[in-house]
Amino acid sequence: MSPALVILARKDMSPALVILGILLLQTGAQGFGILPGNSQSHLEITEEAILNVTVQVCRALAESQGNDFTFPSQPFTITGVAVACRAENSIKRFQLAITSIIFRNVRVDLLQALNASFHFDDESFISGRNIITAGLQTVKANNRQQNFEAAQENLGKILHPLQDFYSHSNWVENGNEFPNSNLIRSDTSIGNIADESRATCRSCDGDDCSNNILEDIIQEQILTSGYFGIIPVVSTKPSGKCSHGGALDLTSRIEPTGGINKDMFDSEHGFLHTVAANLAVSATSEILENIRQAAGDAPFLQMLGISRGSGKALCFAIDTTQSMSDDIAAVQSATSSFINSQVGTINEPSSYILVQFNDPEFGPLIRTSDPEVFKNNIDDLSASGGGDEGELSLSGLQLVLSNAPQSSDIFLFTDAPAKDQQLKSTVIVLIERTQSVVYFLITGTGDNRRRRRSNSDLQQHKRISSSDVQLYRDLAQAAGGLVIEVENDELLEATSIIGQMSSSSVVTLVQASVTPTQETETFIFIVDRPTNIVRLLITGNPSRIVLGNPEGIMVTVGGMGADRLISSSQSVGNFQTLELRTEEVGTWKVQIAATNPYTLKATSQNPLDFLFDFVEYVPSKNTFDVLDTRPTASTNGSLVVTLTGSDTATVTEVTLVESASLVEVQGVVEPQGRRNFLVRVDTIPSVPFVVRVKGIVNTTSGESISFQRQSSTSFQASNLTIRAEADRNLMPGMVLSVPFSVNTEGTGGNVSIRVTTNNPLYTVSAPSTLPVEPGVTANSTVALSVPLDTPSGTTVTLVIEAEGTGDLDINYIVLRISVLNPVTDFTAPVCEVLCIVNCVHDCNTTSWELSLRVSDGTEGTGVERVSLTQGNGTLNIRPAPDDRNVILATYNASCDSPDVELLVVDGVGNVGTCAFNAFNTTSGGVASSLTQTPLSCAVLTLALGVMLSLNVW
Repeated sequence: MSPALVILARKDMSPALVILGILLLQTGAQGFGILPGNSQSHLEITEEAILNVTVQVCRALAESQGNDFTFPSQPFTITGVAVACRAENSIKRFQLAITSIIFRNVRVDLLQALNASFHFDDESFISGRNIITAGLQTVKANNRQQNFEAAQENLGKILHPLQDFYSHSNWVENGNEFPNSNLIRSDTSIGNIADESRATCRSCDGDDCSNNILEDIIQEQILTSGYFGIIPVVSTKPSGKCSHGGALDLTSRIEPTGGINKDMFDSEHGFLHTVAANLAVSATSEILENIRQAAGDAPFLQMLGISRGSGKALCFAIDTTQSMSDDIAAVQSATSSFINSQVGTINEPSSYILVQFNDPEFGPLIRTSDPEVFKNNIDDLSASGGGDEGELSLSGLQLVLSNAPQSSDIFLFTDAPAKDQQLKSTVIVLIERTQSVVYFLITGTGDNRRRRRSNSDLQQHKRISSSDVQLYRDLAQAAGGLVIEVENDELLEATSIIGQMSSSSVVTLVQASVTPTQETETFIFIVDRPTNIVRLLITGNPSRIVLGNPEGIMVTVGGMGADRLISSSQSVGNFQTLELRTEEVGTWKVQIAATNPYTLKATSQNPLDFLFDFVEYVPSKNTFDVLDTRPTASTNGSLVVTLTGSDTATVTEVTLVESASLVEVQGVVEPQGRRNFLVRVDTIPSVPFVVRVKGIVNTTSGESISFQRQSSTSFQASNLTIRAEADRNLMPGMVLSVPFSVNTEGTGGNVSIRVTTNNPLYTVSAPSTLPVEPGVTANSTVALSVPLDTPSGTTVTLVIEAEGTGDLDINYIVLRISVLNPVTDFTAPVCEVLCIVNCVHDCNTTSWELSLRVSDGTEGTGVERVSLTQGNGTLNIRPAPDDRNVILATYNASCDSPDVELLVVDGVGNVGTCAFNAFNTTSGGVASSLTQTPLSCAVLTLALGVMLSLNVW
């Protein structure tokens, strides 16, 4: 499921801690509010900053490419900003990224409620800054490895303390109008921090706390923050210190009384709430800008879910056993044609993943963003091994799913059943968490199976049985995909048809996998845009399909007059697709008669879609605890639905639809503002189900048009609850203990535990069973380690599954844990001027020239990037021979363009800038120049390169 919006309590917490969390969040005791309201919340501060910075990045990109940029209307919205960035296909992913960041931000108020460092309470400035800078290093490392979802989560964790600094310290009261930039740098001073023995506050005058910070503290620009405590006996503070304040803060009742927090308008210093919130927005923008400079514009936007193509990953899992020898060439041709059809279009993937599976091996995983490299990798595949009926298809699929980003499109090619069927539940877990769509293209199910050559001998291979295919059907149903049974000469056509579904703007209107129990089933869906392409995808070869449009016209597919409602159709193997004529909006009907199992999927191209999360709801504060796992079965529950792609749409109906029986559970919808809707249901199904959303779109012409969407992925509930949290990064070669807990609402006993990761080279150790009694939490740990050569920024996907005894009741949790080597380089690269031929040497000079030596020092991590941030000239760079820490750069420009600024970034993301002017003989912020004579800088740079290569520099 998608990341969520807000949190409150967790099932495995003690009742006292749950109550504590509720009270803290109700009173705003630990930071800006969570939900939108009269005061600025963490949600609003974070979203505003992200939108502001994204607009500036998209504007800079457009200008660098010579394109115009039109600013979105104020106030900025996710849809408006994505459209301005010419990334309409990215609206849903942009919302998903922002939601993920916000979720991790607000979760700090629960998991770290009493940790002063995460809120800059108790004058914990050094430890608070350490949290921010260490997290910032992790975000930058994640981005370098293109692990953007992990970067989102780690960014959210550090935004909370960064924003709380302005609400909890006296930075605002000291008269500062700009953010404290040293909070995101570990090599500088945060400010003049008050000594532990120095008094900082006097008692408030009744309810008036406007003058409770001592005058000398403000005059000397001393930095302090409020102390906070809620536990009698231990709730104290040093003499003369300020308190946080609020009804729960017991220290605020100790002299000096009152508080200084600015969390809300009704806080003791609430008269400065707007100033503090605005500074928090600016500080959030500043750290985002720092991340952008370290990553580069395009990777930064990818971290936020924005790209010009589909933004999706295109993934292939391919069977390369000997029995596929005839099919490999067909797969290569089909995949190459498919990729070529997407390159340069709005449907071009942002990344590609390839996994081959064989027997007894599978992998390795290959990931690239270059389509030509990907095609070459596929062309290099060859068939070998195998020899028995089953192959490691689920192992290959698991490897893809555990490394694929959210909402990927996955194609699995095989001619054999799975011999690793024990991985079925793990694969379904990963499908649920990533909401990826999986298409199975299976050859060898026909009655006339070809003979295969192996070692020059002819071998007869049995076709895949119906029960073998059923496993793939079950997984396809969970993933919102299809099982397409074809011969190898039909793979190209089948892949081409399915490829039309690989756009991020394709939404699901209705989907069902049916084992017929009655003569005819009727399916209803709504078309809300008359010009959109609406397709029906059907497998299973039903005996009769009848279509009905909003005007009441009914036609039988393949019968007379069918072209009145069908503009085109294609059929291959057991698969057919129908493109509908949808000149009018309204309700369509599909009636299907069949005796064998079949699948129906109706899709449309439309930016309007939805995200959702199951939550535990706390009515006293209208606050939610988002579930990272499956919800509890057969009891009441709640979910939060977020609309994407429209600022004028609203939700009117949310229904849980059982996948097999089509039984519906209706929810009660309550608008929450900012495109969010709380939905309560009386009973969460105990069998797989999908989520269907209906609503209204208000058009610019004043019309109200109905819409319908359905989740592609099906979901399950459980009577087991599993919780886990990794409290730190993973260092290569070291063991990280990850605690987890399990409890059950059903029958107790020995619960089976399965632990997997996204790389077979990673080592995990955990008990295979755990005794669990009803209502009693059982605790254990997972020991996790990775090889010493694992790069910083790598993400370990840790899956912990718990399975009950006898009833196949399974729950899980999926954690992303970042790998980070110790960082010792905290300084940015520096520029040393080797030569400037400026515009004052000769009145006839029309151009100027600059030569630089950019160095990261002998102990640095090396110069990773030198780029222009200002200037219309030409920049040329090359590494210094035999010195990875040095880059030689030359810049040439017209005297009409006298200013230049360079961005210099090292191997761990430390960022610096170097600025120069053609009419100045000296330039600030850089080392002294070697020469400023009219000598050609290019010649000098060449000479210096030779000197460096001879180690005489």
